[in-house]
Amino acid sequence: MAIGPNDGHEWMTNGTQEYHAYFGTPTHDDHVLYELLTVGVFQVGLSWQAAASKLPVYRRLFAGMDPQVVAGFEDELDGERIARDTDMISNGRKIRATIRNARAIIQVQQEFGSFADYLWAFVDGTPYLLPAVTRDELTNQSAIGTAVAKDLKQRGFSFVGPVVTHMFLLAAGILREQILDD
Repeated sequence: MAIGPNDGHEWMTNGTQEYHAYFGTPTHDDHVLYELLTVGVFQVGLSWQAAASKLPVYRRLFAGMDPQVVAGFEDELDGERIARDTDMISNGRKIRATIRNARAIIQVQQEFGSFADYLWAFVDGTPYLLPAVTRDELTNQSAIGTAVAKDLKQRGFSFVGPVVTHMFLLAAGILREQILDD
């Protein structure tokens, strides 16, 4: 099973829908990857659930989460417009990062053919199984997440530190955790 651009459109802003059913499902769809990256950006300082519950708001304010359109947004003008929306998480840095990340995705697409091809190349096209750990040993970072974060930053992405990138790669199904039963 993989997710595509129409999956998850029933997610509600109150977080009651089954957004978590998509977390960790492998996707090769650039649109979905941009959405998951955006959730990761807005998740900083919040729970993944709180950030993911706003996906309908992101879609409404960021042109359906179309990186081609969002790349044309003006950082300050559109950023201020988006921040004024009462349903939005109004962190200007995260909003501007979402716009800059759309531009960076366009550059990656031009170089690699797709954002998905670029990301999946880090794991040779197969979800990378992290070493097995107990629930108490789970971490929010990995060596591969750190390496991808560094490369993303060099390519102009914003708000993509090791923690955000690790969680994004987990959400996209590129990384997989193995949790040992206690």
